[in-house]
Amino acid sequence: MDIGNKIKEIRIKSLLSQADFAKELGVSFSTVNRWENGKAIPNFKALKKIKEFCARNEIDFNVDIYISE
Repeated sequence: MDIGNKIKEIRIKSLLSQADFAKELGVSFSTVNRWENGKAIPNFKALKKIKEFCARNEIDFNVDIYISE
């Protein structure tokens, strides 16, 4: 699964809109939108925030498979 689809899956499992998910991560709505549509990929700082969000919410997210992409 590519990172954009995984981010969307995480967001939907959390029952959050793109805007709410962006707020949780400290990024803009448009950033989350670009990730989910494959127009951008998260940098290391963003990946760390996604990993921490998943850990807090008990959502499985193996960041290691996305670092080497």
